[in-house]
Formats: sequence, structure tokens, C-alpha cells
Amino acid sequence: MAEAIRKGPRARDLKAMPGFKTVAWLCIIALYLPLAVLVIFSFNDNRSVVRWTEFSFRWYEAALSNDGIRNATWVSVKIAFVATVVATAAATMAALATTRTASFRGQGLAYGIINQPLMIPEIVTAIATLSLFALIKTATGVTGIGYLMAAHTAFCIPFAFMPIRARLEDMTLVLEQAGADLYATPWQTFRHITLPLLMPGIVAGAMLAFVVSLDDVIITLMVAGPGETTLPIYILGAIRRGITPEINAVSTILVGVSVLLVVLLFFVQRRMEK
Repeated sequence: MAEAIRKGPRARDLKAMPGFKTVAWLCIIALYLPLAVLVIFSFNDNRSVVRWTEFSFRWYEAALSNDGIRNATWVSVKIAFVATVVATAAATMAALATTRTASFRGQGLAYGIINQPLMIPEIVTAIATLSLFALIKTATGVTGIGYLMAAHTAFCIPFAFMPIRARLEDMTLVLEQAGADLYATPWQTFRHITLPLLMPGIVAGAMLAFVVSLDDVIITLMVAGPGETTLPIYILGAIRRGITPEINAVSTILVGVSVLLVVLLFFVQRRMEK
């Protein structure tokens, strides 16, 4: 009995619970079956999205030659790139300020402010951003795509912050302290020790921010002005006129890019764990 007390309660294996595999497979099917249908019918030669005729790349060729799709893709990539760079830089500075210092009063509040876009519904953030930008435009008369880039940057910061902060918390201070003992300046320590060790987290945060910005709909729909149609907004507008295999092809490409970035993110995180 004493031995049983020392061992404590035996941990339960979720995989051994009745019905676990069934529920897991149902969840996988519900999540990925629609994507499989989307991908399959993007190669359908027939214009119908419910009746298969023969395999063809016709709709991919049509999508790649569509000026509207190409312009929307360029706008999406441009916004996502700027938002990723700025958000990752801001997230890196925020992570350094909250992990490479002693605990301070209001640290929890700082985390809450940084992660605000994750805790507040996106539609609320979109309306608040729209109202703020409307006031700025009225007061200054300045318009342009910069507002959309700023909005994307704001909600991408917490997505970049999480992996960067996680990487910093796993990093030991021994090497940085050794550099200080060897009379390295704070900048030299950061450049030659902290930054190289932190780079996997920065890359992971940047890729996550890029995917989030590239796929955003709600905030973009609220903030975007004339001529600022991103690829998700273009797809949404096209769907309102009826789903076509061309939209399936564009969506498949977008899914492929997202999956590729997620796979790269997985390998970066595996490297972080080593």
C-alpha cells in the first residue's frame, strides 16, 4: 500500500479510452473531407462543381491568366510581407523586453495588451480599427493601403510573439553571461549570441504571421479601400456570383501555400526543440 501511495494515481492514456479513435477519425474527416473535395474538383474539366467529367488543368490556366486574381494576389503578398516584417520586429522587441528582464509590476498586463487580438473577437477588432482609421482619415485627409498594412501588422504581432517568447524562455542565460564576462557590449552579445539562438523562433513567428495575414478576411473586408482587394476578398466576392472550378483552383493554390508554410513551421519548431 505504501508503494502505491508513493507512485500516486496512474495517468490515463487518452488513446486507450473507449471511442477515442472513432471520435478522432470523425474530426479528421469533418475537417479535411471538404478540402479533399475542393482539390479534386479543381482538376475537373467540366464547369460544374458537382459533376466530374475528366482530369484537366484548364481552370488553373484560367486562374493564372486572370488579371483580377493576379492583382489580388500581388496585393495580398505585399500586405502580408510588410505586416510580417514589422510585426516580427515588434514581437521580437516585446519578447526581449518581457523575458530578458526581472519580473516587474504590470508584466501580466503587458502580456494581455500584446495578446489582445487573440482574446477579442476579430469582428470587434475590425470595427474598432475601422472607426479609428476613419477618424484619422477625416482629420488628416490621408488615404491609401498603409491603413490596411497597419491593421494587419497589429493583429499579426501576437502570432509572431508566441513562438519568439517560447524560444527565449527555453534559452539559457549562460552564453549571454559569458559574453558579458568577456567584455562584450550588450549589442555585441545580442548580435553574436542572442540573435543566432533566437533565429528559429523569429522564423517560426514570421511564417505564422505571414499565413495569418495572407488568409485574413474580416479585418481586411472592413478596412480595405478601393483597389485594395486581397485574394481572400476576391474569392469571397466571386463565390457570391456562384462557385466555379476557377475559384476551386485558386483556393487549392492558397491551401497549398498555407500547408507548405505550416510544414516549414513544423520543421523550424523541431529544430527549436533540439
